[in-house]
Amino acid sequence: MPPVSSPDHPERQARRALIHGVYAITADEGDTTRLLADVEAALSGGIRILQYRNKHADMALKRQQLEALKTVCERHQALLIVNDDWRLAAELGIDAVHLGEDDGDIEEARQALGPGSLIGVSCYASVERARALAPVADYLAFGALFASGTKPLARPAPLLVFREVQALSLGRPLVGIGGIDADNIGSVLDAGADAAAVIGSLFRQADVRAAAQRLVAAAARS
Repeated sequence: MPPVSSPDHPERQARRALIHGVYAITADEGDTTRLLADVEAALSGGIRILQYRNKHADMALKRQQLEALKTVCERHQALLIVNDDWRLAAELGIDAVHLGEDDGDIEEARQALGPGSLIGVSCYASVERARALAPVADYLAFGALFASGTKPLARPAPLLVFREVQALSLGRPLVGIGGIDADNIGSVLDAGADAAAVIGSLFRQADVRAAAQRLVAAAARS
């Protein structure tokens, strides 16, 4: 049964416009001090979208890190998005999440987070999944576009997928992910993505601020 489209809240519409350019995703980092320093550097380098992702942390550490990141992102006026755990996001008053195919029901998440919440979804390489979820999601993510050090076994997605989805006129921002760096981010945005998600090419660099500046500059040239 296809998802039921809920009324399109004006705040959701406005926040969709924030999904453009470089979309940073944190690396799995158990050291909160280092995480905060890296995020501070990334935001100082021009990043304005940050997804918190930590697949190895327990709930207590996730809560601690997210509470701290919320303060940092508010100071930089950056959008903070929680990966997977919409229940924790709701608990902490964060109303933006990214959900994969095994992360629960989008409509249930929307009810918990509020009608103006921002919910992105992973579509992998599936145009049909994008078509089905567009009525209830706020942005659609595709990948892995290139070989990914973070997810080496991720399902591949061709750059052509963005033109295929654009042809459907779904009215949702499109995000690319997987192996994106300053050298290929332009090809992702030129292919039709509104934003390009990065992990290793940002948070696994010796100088995170400089890496952020390179990515932002490369994205601006597209």
